[in-house]
Amino acid sequence: MHKSLRLRNRADFSRVYRHGKSFANYQFVVYWFRKKEVEKFRVGISVSKKVGNAVVRNRMRRLVKEIMRHHEDKLIEHVDLVFIVRKGAVEMSYKDLEKSVLHVLRKASLLKPPGR
Repeated sequence: MHKSLRLRNRADFSRVYRHGKSFANYQFVVYWFRKKEVEKFRVGISVSKKVGNAVVRNRMRRLVKEIMRHHEDKLIEHVDLVFIVRKGAVEMSYKDLEKSVLHVLRKASLLKPPGR
C-alpha cells in the first residue's frame, strides 16, 4: 500500500474515532469517516498488545495492508479508515482474513457496488 494511503498522525486517528462510524465482526473493528480532502482513501491499522508480541502485531499490520492493497479499487473514495485487529484474527489464514476484512467493509457499506 502506498504511503499516501496511510493514516499516520494521532490527530487523524482521533478524528476518525471521535466523529466516525464503526462496524465490527469477530476479527476486526473498522471506524470510518468521510473526508472530501482525501483523494482516494486512507487506512490506519491499530493492533493492541493484547493481540500478541511485536512480531505478531507487525505481521497482522502487514497482512491487513496487503489485503487493502489488493482490493483498493473496490473501496469508495474520500474516506479515512481505521482497522482495529482483534485476537481472533491471529490464528486465521490469509484467505480467511481477506474474507473477514471484506465482510466488515461490506457491512459498513464501504465497498463500491459491483460493476462500477
